[in-house]
Amino acid sequence: MTSTLMIVQIILAILITITILLQKSSSIGLGAYSGSNESLFGAKGPGGVLAKATFTLGLLFILNTLALGYLYNKQNTRSVVDTLPKTEQKASVPSPAATPAAPTAPVMPAENNKS
Repeated sequence: MTSTLMIVQIILAILITITILLQKSSSIGLGAYSGSNESLFGAKGPGGVLAKATFTLGLLFILNTLALGYLYNKQNTRSVVDTLPKTEQKASVPSPAATPAAPTAPVMPAENNKS
């Protein structure tokens, strides 16, 4: 089921990209390459039809994304952390003999301390 929805998601993404690029903008977009598409969509041009198509495809894209997320979370109930081997760690206090001593400052010989 998720693979089918993933294919639909890819198709929707391609269709949204095409409808956005076909819309008229300040630089005309890809509408300049399609010739006079004014007669194809009527006297008002493709603006209204492409805007409605973009909105519809966007809504379908969002709904498909939500469905994919729901199905994915429903199928995968385990985390990657659950697959790690469990190791038991003892909470032991280190003995004083095992703790390293703090370093001491070096002592300068008396003859080097002359000013």
